[in-house]
Amino acid sequence: MPIYEYEPDSGKCDRCGGRLEAFQSVNEPALKTCPECGVACHRVFSAFAVTDSVKDTLSNKNLEQHGFTKFERKGKGYYERTAGKGGPEKIVAE
Repeated sequence: MPIYEYEPDSGKCDRCGGRLEAFQSVNEPALKTCPECGVACHRVFSAFAVTDSVKDTLSNKNLEQHGFTKFERKGKGYYERTAGKGGPEKIVAE
């Protein structure tokens, strides 16, 4: 279940600190009021956490070990293979 962030419609609240987190199911409706102080609130977008395990999963070494080929853009319309054995060494889009 994800953790959603909310903030009061007024922008600030001395009691709940102006932001709160709610551990809710995806199927639950968004909160309309703060459970701490009762003030009207709305859900806000927040950044998700990226851990080192995600970075390791997308590393060139790991991609190559799992049979993937990765190309990185090196210039306008120019890509070089940085991981894997499939495909050409370079791609030039004309």
